[in-house]
Amino acid sequence: MPIDKQGKEQMLQMLKEKMGSSQIIIMADYKGINVDAITKLRRRMRESGSELKVAKNTIIKIAARELDMEGASPYLEGPTALAFGLNDPVAPAKVLYDFIKEFKMLEVKAAILEGQIIGAEQVKALANLPSREVLLAQVLGGMQAPMYGFAGALQGLLRNLVYVLDAVREKKAGEAAV
Repeated sequence: MPIDKQGKEQMLQMLKEKMGSSQIIIMADYKGINVDAITKLRRRMRESGSELKVAKNTIIKIAARELDMEGASPYLEGPTALAFGLNDPVAPAKVLYDFIKEFKMLEVKAAILEGQIIGAEQVKALANLPSREVLLAQVLGGMQAPMYGFAGALQGLLRNLVYVLDAVREKKAGEAAV
């Protein structure tokens, strides 16, 4: 369905806003995907705090040019869906690759990660990263490990001191008895 000039202008403004505020913008080819599948994908994106938008490549190119993201132009051929990671750059990549595994549809073209173009393989590597919560837990565990080791060493020293003092007490008690 053709979009009038006002609709195109609104789409351009919306894209510029989303592209400007996103940590990652993933460009994907959605050729061959049906309405039911794309609806499921949009729902999963929303649940992860991300968004999926479909727009004409010419409007996406204009928005990218106005935001100094012109490196995206070579990837804007054929039907293009944009996945926006507003708060977490890993979440939309995970959702897209989980969707690809399940439905065997969709193909990631490239992404813009904090202003830099990255290829599909790098997006896949990003999707394979552990979640933010898991990474934070790993960092916290790494920070706690030395403290636990230090506490264990202190406990061992105190235990040895008690053994020595007890041995000295027993020796003095034995000498006093003689």
